[in-house]
Amino acid sequence: MAELLQYLRIDGPFHRMNALVKITFIVLVIIMAVVSTDPAVLAALVAVLFILSVAGRFARELLRQVPMLIVLSAGLLLLTVLTMQGGETVASLIPPFVPGIGGFVPITTGAITFAMILSLRFFAMLFAFQLMIISTQPRDLVEALRKLRLPMDYTLMLLIAIRFIPSLQLEGKRIQEAQRARAYYPGAGVTGKVKALTPIIIPLVSNALGKANVLGLTIDLRGLRSMQRTPSGERAFGAADCGLIAVAVVLVAAFVAIVVL
Repeated sequence: MAELLQYLRIDGPFHRMNALVKITFIVLVIIMAVVSTDPAVLAALVAVLFILSVAGRFARELLRQVPMLIVLSAGLLLLTVLTMQGGETVASLIPPFVPGIGGFVPITTGAITFAMILSLRFFAMLFAFQLMIISTQPRDLVEALRKLRLPMDYTLMLLIAIRFIPSLQLEGKRIQEAQRARAYYPGAGVTGKVKALTPIIIPLVSNALGKANVLGLTIDLRGLRSMQRTPSGERAFGAADCGLIAVAVVLVAAFVAIVVL
């Protein structure tokens, strides 16, 4: 699985943008994704985000998340089919020829549409977050959040969470490879995959707790509680920032014209 929320050193237009502009753009994208209930509008929003990733030279990183999102979409579809019965029935989860229970769980157009809306929302939100995290250094993100008057404690928690996700992914992959090197094979099928998680999750959680303790001590040693910080440099607004602002204005205008009016 590709690493999530990992900064990449690429000489692209998004890497030269001000962090405040990217945060504002992402907030607008999330608002539009949450408000919209039209799959076509959400699909267009996802397409725009992918085009922006192509312009930013990290489209491959977004494409690596597609298999995970497809699995998530399949789970959402199954959940909506089991819990929603609105709309016309197009098929059944249990084939009609099964004796006794055939056609028991109908698949309706309402369930399919709602699952599509939820899936496209997840696509849009993950793509938007990846667009910011891949192209923004942690120090720039902290400085932008400080200017937005976000308390430093919450900023620190957000930054640690962002940095921990790729670290845990990489460590989990190493633990899994170590188990394979020791010829650990719990069996095939779903049962085997579930059993294979135990020797990975236990050391992963244990190591994460140890890192959290070391991190807390490091924060105290660096004097975070004194609330005295060294000011860092800020990226000036440039042509790339103006371009992203223009894209955001066009997106909001088109969204209002399609959804609201």
